[in-house]
Amino acid sequence: MTTTTSAPGFIQPGARWRNWGRSESSIPRFVSRASTVREVVETVEFARSRHLTVKPIGAGHSFTAIAATDGVQLDISGVEGIISVDGALVTLGAGTNLHQLPALLAPHGLALENMGDIDKQTIAGAISTGTHGTGSQFGGLATQVAAVTLVTADGSLLRVSETENAELLPAARLGLGALGVVVEATIRCVPEFVMRAVEKPEPLDAVLDNWMERATSVDHFEFYWFPHTSTALTKTNTRLAADTPRQRQNPVAAWIDDEALPNGLYVAMCQLGRLAPAAIPTLNRLSDKAVAQREVVDGWHEVFTSPRRVRFREMEYSIPAENIPAALREVQQFIDRRGFRISFPVEVRIAAADDNWLSTAYGRQAGYIAVHRYYREDPAEYFAGIEAIMRAHDGRPHWGKMNNRTAADLRPSYPHFDDFLAVRDRLDPDRLFRNNYLDRVLGA
Repeated sequence: MTTTTSAPGFIQPGARWRNWGRSESSIPRFVSRASTVREVVETVEFARSRHLTVKPIGAGHSFTAIAATDGVQLDISGVEGIISVDGALVTLGAGTNLHQLPALLAPHGLALENMGDIDKQTIAGAISTGTHGTGSQFGGLATQVAAVTLVTADGSLLRVSETENAELLPAARLGLGALGVVVEATIRCVPEFVMRAVEKPEPLDAVLDNWMERATSVDHFEFYWFPHTSTALTKTNTRLAADTPRQRQNPVAAWIDDEALPNGLYVAMCQLGRLAPAAIPTLNRLSDKAVAQREVVDGWHEVFTSPRRVRFREMEYSIPAENIPAALREVQQFIDRRGFRISFPVEVRIAAADDNWLSTAYGRQAGYIAVHRYYREDPAEYFAGIEAIMRAHDGRPHWGKMNNRTAADLRPSYPHFDDFLAVRDRLDPDRLFRNNYLDRVLGA
């Protein structure tokens, strides 16, 4: 029988929620704004007693419906900050945003080993969806996780580490929110460092012809390619000692490169391209010419991340790293053949192999191809074509980015897919943490 006990004060009636990319929305029946682990436990118990599902929500930067629910939406942003520091092991509240970490870690002389170029996500959301940066010797954020604490479906706390419930660690590090609510994550940090960043335009064919050498001979390498052009905008980052003198751009040049061009001007270009698609190739070629070579030396966070104020939708696939040149050339041919006019650049990165069961880099060095569309444009046809190309290369979709995959066709790409499902059955047999997205990619 469903209880009629009134809700705690931190649980309120729900309202429409939308993610950052405006690709998903939902109307939860309740919203919980828990600020302590105890309140997370109470939220789980509240949902279970009413036969409702519960889904934690972070910053809403996933493009899939991985956090959508019509049950209880659990906002974990109040469970944040450093809980403890033990040498290089830093335990954080799950709702800590990545952009908070530089200030939190600096007093301890620590840094994240690697990260992506967006820092708005919560630590729990980033590890649970497989967020990654670039670098052939560096794994995704989940590889830096030494331990997690989950609130499981029965309301109990479960600590998973190399010494506690260690058999669950390859599943719990990257759990898609399917195993429980992450309330704490212990991150294995590294001594603070700075980086030299060199950004320059280069011929795309030359970059692809030497892709593996370029990508594996430096600490961090990535490039962007604007469709309808023949230029790659390459970014090479080299790790340096923390006391290396900084070499920053003057404020005016930095504002032009980091704000005026990629955000202000680009908004206008996307809007113009939407109204006049035929102008997009010309606009993209102008974008190529507007990007000048630059070299800076700055803190790890300043180099890894970039402001992203132009709203977009994204699909990203991991394929074997050595397949990147062939796959990207197929993307070029597909765009030309179909006559698409694509204003957003294609992003190409690399990451080390890891042993997390649902990692897109499980068991193989991963090359990543990410495609985007302005959020006011329909991405369906473009993304479907790209997805077909990536699937032909044994592609694995980023769990937080748009895809059309199902459990049946994902299983062959993940050797431990069924092992993960067994852990899910053990920790959430009644599917308290399910939603439509998880039903599709994991099965009901």
